[in-house]
Amino acid sequence: MIKNIVFDFGDIFIDLDKKATLASFQKLNPSITAEQIDTLNKIYEVGQMTTTQFVFSLKDLAPSASYQEILDAWNSILLEYPVRRFEFFKEIVASNKYRLFLLSNTNDLHIIDIANKTPHFDAFRAEFEQFYLSHEIGMRKPNKEIFEFVLDKNELVAEETLFIDDTKENIDAANAIGIKTWHLIPGTDDVTELFSKKSDLF
Repeated sequence: MIKNIVFDFGDIFIDLDKKATLASFQKLNPSITAEQIDTLNKIYEVGQMTTTQFVFSLKDLAPSASYQEILDAWNSILLEYPVRRFEFFKEIVASNKYRLFLLSNTNDLHIIDIANKTPHFDAFRAEFEQFYLSHEIGMRKPNKEIFEFVLDKNELVAEETLFIDDTKENIDAANAIGIKTWHLIPGTDDVTELFSKKSDLF
């Protein structure tokens, strides 16, 4: 029986265009590679680089770009947070049946952009018992330590906990320590289908 639900954020609640970041930066400098972006991202996502350092590191890759062009390119991955998902989440909250957590690999620039563009973001965030962002806790998925941290910090039983994520390696890491999972496939699945598609767990 599931008592706790841990949600990812990107492509679970907010839609993402994961190809947009590289495409946007290559418009600023065609020689930029995915590996260069990914290397900087992994450092920034665990808070080991300030936002200023990160932006200037990106600007080193595209020297002719303006500060705003860098920000726009970086945030191009972020699309919409459909209201139907927010309404669904409010229904889960109102049921008072589950402890609710968010666990996201993300960074300060993305969170600021989401908060600025999403009127219901603050209300959404306030409903979670804990809202874990990788850049704030210094860990990122799929490292098993981040899952152990969430379990231990909140005294959760792995077998009573469901983790929802769109990335297979994150799902595999959670499964490895006994957490129940739903590998949500964007474009095929929607978080609003949780109780129908994972009815065996509830």
